[in-house]
Amino acid sequence: MGTNKTILMKGIRYLSGALPLFFLGPVVIHSSFKNQGHPMFIPVLGLGIITCITGMLLMFLGIKTIMKSLFDQ
Repeated sequence: MGTNKTILMKGIRYLSGALPLFFLGPVVIHSSFKNQGHPMFIPVLGLGIITCITGMLLMFLGIKTIMKSLFDQ
């Protein structure tokens, strides 16, 4: 039972894309909550939420792809 290296690298690429989003999303959300009186509060909060959701999606896809490369035949 071997590992498919190309699919494994694709999964690692997904995980490396998710890592900065896990830090960037909460920073953007925190920044928006510190400036609640600003007129751009809602768009910045939405951007932070979308960034966090994208990070979680990329993490899920990365782990799923790595598991597929390890255990798929």
